[in-house]
Amino acid sequence: MKIYNYNGKKNICGDRIHQARTTQRLSQADLAARMQIEGVILERDSISRIEIGTRFVCDYELMIFARVLKVSALWLLGLE
Repeated sequence: MKIYNYNGKKNICGDRIHQARTTQRLSQADLAARMQIEGVILERDSISRIEIGTRFVCDYELMIFARVLKVSALWLLGLE
């Protein structure tokens, strides 16, 4: 499988996820726990890798990130 990068990163939402998480004063572990409650199994390390852009984000993960962080998926993608 070929690994694709966009501007040197594997996702475009990591910066916004980090911004929303820190604005709400959530730790990476807290965010991972909330994601797991919603049925998406992520560890704290995965959140870290998403935020720095070294891990892909699936479409269903993006949807749950938006729900958990109370922002829109379009905002996470930088389209709002």
